[in-house]
Order: sequence, then C-alpha cells, then structure tokens
Amino acid sequence: RYLSEFLSDPRVVEIPAPVWKPILHGVILRRRPAESARKYASVWTPEGSPLMVNTVRQASLLRGWLGHHGHDVDVAFAMRYGNPSIAEVLRELREQGLQRLLVLPLYPQYAASTTATAIDAVMRELAQWRRQPELRTVRSFHDDEGWLDAIVQRIRAEWTHDGPPDRLLMSFHGVPRRTTLAGDPYHEECLASAALLAKRLGLPPEGWGVSFQSRFGRAEWLQPYTARTLAELGRDGLRRVDVVCPGFVSDCLETLEEIAIEGKETFLASGGGEFRFLPCLNDSPAFVEALGRLALRHLSGW
Repeated sequence: RYLSEFLSDPRVVEIPAPVWKPILHGVILRRRPAESARKYASVWTPEGSPLMVNTVRQASLLRGWLGHHGHDVDVAFAMRYGNPSIAEVLRELREQGLQRLLVLPLYPQYAASTTATAIDAVMRELAQWRRQPELRTVRSFHDDEGWLDAIVQRIRAEWTHDGPPDRLLMSFHGVPRRTTLAGDPYHEECLASAALLAKRLGLPPEGWGVSFQSRFGRAEWLQPYTARTLAELGRDGLRRVDVVCPGFVSDCLETLEEIAIEGKETFLASGGGEFRFLPCLNDSPAFVEALGRLALRHLSGW
C-alpha cells in the first residue's frame, strides 16, 4: 500500500499516468514489495521503524523545547505516505480547535517530489474545510545556521578519537536530472549545504565530495551516483571513507540499509580500507534546538 501511494504521486514519478500505471501495477508492485520488505527487516528495531521512532522523539522533544522557552505550541507529526497521514492528523488538530498552523516539512533541501508534495497534501485536506486555520509553511532550511551547526557537531563527535577520514562523502537522495532542468532548485541547494558543511569542518577540497543515492528506473538521475563513487574510492585504495547524509534528518532505510550496509559492502569489495557511516541528527539536542529556533522564526507574530 505504501509503495502504491508513494509511486502513484505525480510529483514523485513525472510520467503520464496512462504510461506509468501499467508499469507500476503490472511490474513494480509485483516485484518490489518483497525486496523492500527484506531491506526493512535488516534495519527494523524492537521499537519499530527507525524513521517512525526518530520522528516520534523529535516531535516530543520539540514540543518540550518550545514549552521550556515559554511557547505553548502543540507539535504533531504526520507522514506524507502511510500513517499517520497528513489528512488524519489535520482532522485531529481541527477537533482540538486548530486556529494557526505552521507546516514544517523535514526536508532540508527543497524538491518538488518532497517538500512540494507534502504541502500539496496539506492543501488538499484544507480545501475541504469550511473553517480553515491561518497557514504558514517552511520552504527549506538547507542553509540554516542551527541545522548546519548540529550536523558539524555530530560529525566532529564521531571524529573525536581518530580524526577526519581520507574522504568525507556527503550523500544526498537523488532525483531525476530532468527535474533540475525543469527548474527544481534541489541540486543547487544540496551543493550549497555540502559546501557550507565542508567550510565549517575546515576540510580541504580533496577531503570531501558529494554524491546522490537511491536511483530508481533507467532515466538519468543527479550524478555522481553514490554506489559508483564508493566503488571508485575503493579502487583508489583510500584507507578510510566516512559517509554522511545531510538530506535526511532521521536515520531510515536509505541511510541504514543503502549506505551503512550496501555502501559499506561496495566500498570494501572494491578494495577500500575502513568505511564509516555517520548517523543522522535523529533526536540530538542540537538538532532539536535548531528545529525550535527555526519554528520560532516562522511563528513570529503569532
């Protein structure tokens, strides 16, 4: 059900429905669910999905941070696909007397297939309401000072004992290249985030790089591809490569399985030395504070 909802979103797959639906229902949904299930099983925790666990904690801690700083603000979370759905959570908030709503998509870099589709879902639900709340949205936070500092703090903590690696690879989720040609700012915002992080870390040009993961289908996606880059770094005989994923605020299938497991296997099998995956921000205090300050800026005047 999740894959069907996700891959039926025209923001995610920009192929005309008459062409795409037979492929989706006739091929992909017959094969991909079993493969996805095996991957999810490899990262599942006793508490459940890592993404859900981290998101629940983030919402709870953010509510507490705002309250501690004197702001009586409810914090609810929803998933763009699956449950709890955006429509379901909005209706619950309406029952509680919702008057003002700030929507904060947890995608640091803006893409039509992520931020925009989340906002679309909010708007579709509100379009059915007679009495709508005041509404504000956060477009992106790819250059937010607090968010950048939280990532740098996380990385430096991992480097406390052994120092930086031969190469820090910043792997972002990929999107089809045609989306950039159509005007999507995602690529440039990813590059901007990476450059700002490298500057804060004091890394030389040869000490870091950018790549894009999670390619799907045969079309050209943003390059260089993460898997191919890790294979090349392994063949180059690098002693140690660290990978961080600044496009994800929570560890999930794309980080824990695709990078920490598959990426490591690719690098080592190609002749590389040591591979380290650096965890996402998850429920780190620095990230919770960054989210809080970001929210307060957008709540200003309310």
